[in-house]
Amino acid sequence: MAQNNGNKLVSDNFDFAKRQMVHMLENIPQGEAKMPHSINGKGNTSCRSIYWWTSGFFPGILWYINEYTGDKAFESFAKKWTEKLEPVKTFKGNHDIGFMMYCSFGNAYRLTQNEKYKDILIQSAYSLATRFNPQVGTIKSWDSWRSWENKHVFKYPVIIDNMMNLELLFWASKATGDPSFRNIAISHAEKTMKYQIRKDGSSYHLACYDPETGNFIKGETSQGYSNESTWSRGQGWGIYGFTLCYRETKDPRFLKTAQRMADYYINHPNLPSDKIPWWDFDTHRPGFIPGKFSKTNKYIQNYRDASAASVTASALLELSSYVKDDKKKIYTETALQILTSLSSPEYRAEEGKNGNFILKHSTGAIPHGSEVDVPLIYADYYFLEALLRYNRMINNKPIL
Repeated sequence: MAQNNGNKLVSDNFDFAKRQMVHMLENIPQGEAKMPHSINGKGNTSCRSIYWWTSGFFPGILWYINEYTGDKAFESFAKKWTEKLEPVKTFKGNHDIGFMMYCSFGNAYRLTQNEKYKDILIQSAYSLATRFNPQVGTIKSWDSWRSWENKHVFKYPVIIDNMMNLELLFWASKATGDPSFRNIAISHAEKTMKYQIRKDGSSYHLACYDPETGNFIKGETSQGYSNESTWSRGQGWGIYGFTLCYRETKDPRFLKTAQRMADYYINHPNLPSDKIPWWDFDTHRPGFIPGKFSKTNKYIQNYRDASAASVTASALLELSSYVKDDKKKIYTETALQILTSLSSPEYRAEEGKNGNFILKHSTGAIPHGSEVDVPLIYADYYFLEALLRYNRMINNKPIL
């Protein structure tokens, strides 16, 4: 019975996703170098440049629907929208090329084995690797970061999101036989583990380094409530990132870190009963003070973040495959609770509404006054990815 219920959860959501993406495809500009991202003030789909960090998620969604349904039309849609991103392969402006290219071309190559896609991914990995500084031992996320107090401009910021881009580098080492990609990924993960993950398993969103000496300066936040708080999507990125690092290296330190971060998320007293977190675990808590120029101060109401939940659900399902007994049960059950909540009318949109996105109630960057309680394309991507992983698990197949 449990397997039947699980299969129904997956099939119902993919049936809905397929219908919703048909509406999306019918209503977005076809000829522009842009991808669906969120909604505008009128509730209509808004698109961003192919060079925006979220550009790979829409093609990835189309690939996931094709993978689950076998619908050849979606394979054609996926190819068309993936190939729009080819110019991004030489982009070196920030770390996000991993998101942009691995979620699109990575899935494309995995499902088609098209050598053209492989070549594009390899070039993308070379582009990402240019942002690695051996003195620091990490990939630089942005070229600079000005603190919310407006007192300092840091020249070597690294955000926790960057852990997600390491998957492209691990893949590239296997595809080319060049160990340098893998070595960069491991170095980055080790430094992040040392300086961005706190003793209790929580995380700094942002680490500031000195590019000349390589020294860690301090932890800050860009998208969280305060420097010392724990931004919920960042925590999800960390769980996912260290889990994939364990997958690729079998280094028990990475597994332990992923578990510490997962346990922090699951056991936090501020986690709501439906397991969809507030956008930050520490909003409005005593002792956590937003920066003077952060727009967080303007928001009295608290908001959930469905995108943090979907990322975490996908991560927990993979993490559950590397642990045993009680931990395995806890991680699996939490992921299922998240997926069940996201499938409910509270979070899943009505067909043809919500800008034709699948999920409602995501939160992008409250400190920047941006994307508050809206759909976000990456929430949908990781929701479908988690459903695919769950489907494999209940049907006794490898999760990946």
